Amino acid sequence: MKARKIFQSAWEGLMLNKVRSFLTTLGVIIGVASVIVMLAVSAGTEASIAEQINSLGANLVIVSPMRGVPGAAKTLLIDDYYAIKEQTAGIIGVSAEQSPAPQTIKGNGETLDSIAIIGTTSDFPLVRDYQVEFGRYFSTDEDERGAKIAVLGAGIAADLFGDSDPVGQTITIASTKVTVIGVMEEKGMVSDVDYDGRIYVPINLVFDKFIPEMNIAGDRVRTIYIAAESPEKIESVITQVTSLLSDLHGVEPNSADFSVQTQQDIISTQEATTAAFRDLLAWVAGVSLLVGGIGIMNIMLVSVTERTREIGLRQALGAKPFDVLAQFLLEAVILSLAGGLIGVLFGIGGSTLFNMLGTMRTEIVVGSIPLAFGAAAIVGIFFGYYPATQAAKLDPIIALRHE
Repeated sequence: MKARKIFQSAWEGLMLNKVRSFLTTLGVIIGVASVIVMLAVSAGTEASIAEQINSLGANLVIVSPMRGVPGAAKTLLIDDYYAIKEQTAGIIGVSAEQSPAPQTIKGNGETLDSIAIIGTTSDFPLVRDYQVEFGRYFSTDEDERGAKIAVLGAGIAADLFGDSDPVGQTITIASTKVTVIGVMEEKGMVSDVDYDGRIYVPINLVFDKFIPEMNIAGDRVRTIYIAAESPEKIESVITQVTSLLSDLHGVEPNSADFSVQTQQDIISTQEATTAAFRDLLAWVAGVSLLVGGIGIMNIMLVSVTERTREIGLRQALGAKPFDVLAQFLLEAVILSLAGGLIGVLFGIGGSTLFNMLGTMRTEIVVGSIPLAFGAAAIVGIFFGYYPATQAAKLDPIIALRHE
């Protein structure tokens, strides 16, 4: 039997019951659409994380105490910040950060509880790519003498002063009165941190008023951020900082009590976390395809039983077992490919719709389209082969007697 005739016979067989044929493809449609949508959600999540981390500043090198090392949390000091700032080449700025426990803020007749106070140095806006919208940031001299001044996050400024200009106003942090000299631009949430809900003060003011207990080795800092001049200078900066701090701390670089990371390191760590989530989503989508394939096999077996006399008649008229096998296998493949095509359209449309509505960020992974469509074809062949062989094995005489 010619290929065209086999295809025609397969198509006519499917059209005998259009509704059942469509319902059979639903499992494949859902599976294929799920693969595309879930991978798009995963890719969108990874892209959002990368953008959020990169929004914290360009070409950042991040120095922090090494977790899990006894006493390491006490070894990153403000003196380390000064040493890095003075002795490291290829950088455009350095910022140290330390924060006390959340404080109560009072100003303009308003009271805010549990507000994050961030002690920073003068290079903070440059290093963290976070600019002042109104007023100014504090200078190096003001930081070194622990001036009682503050720069408000946009949300704090709105909560305390509304539409009024807060610059020049006085607020009270715990029991310390400070003068507002600026308001940061609106930044929003970044990695679950509300940058608009924080107050920025000189780090030496934090040491003097909010963390007055002095460590015997000096004032501790939580993190030191270093902005390299360019991406090409990052490795050099890491090498210099690692060597410098190892000497200052009296440790070997391979057993240091501090860690030096880049933004890409953090992104890679986050991607490793989302990879497990992506794999889970892929398995869920795979199960949907499997269920769709089982549905195809089930319907094809029913079809073989219902069309036994038809199969016997075809064989009596000269159709060979291979022709019968090819016809029923082709029917299964058509069902799966039709479901795959519709699933691709639904997957692309669903991913685009989710992104447009803003409910979640999605980025369509181009490779997921042929992957999902190819999986649908394989499902059709795999689950359609057994019913097709059963049809091909029918004895024409017995088949013709079938009621």
